[in-house]
Amino acid sequence: MKATVNEECIGCGLCEGTCPDVFSISVDGYSVSIDKDIPEDAMDAAQEAANNCPASAITIE
Repeated sequence: MKATVNEECIGCGLCEGTCPDVFSISVDGYSVSIDKDIPEDAMDAAQEAANNCPASAITIE
């Protein structure tokens, strides 16, 4: 499964704080996700980040 962050991202940093193995804040101040499958041991944290994103900008598929 992969995480995708769309253009609705507001750059709040919640996802990076919740799951730094998958999300980071780019130089332009918005979240980006790793470009590979989510590590199994980070799946719960990645899903938590998606569920709690205030902009609903994260999709996990």
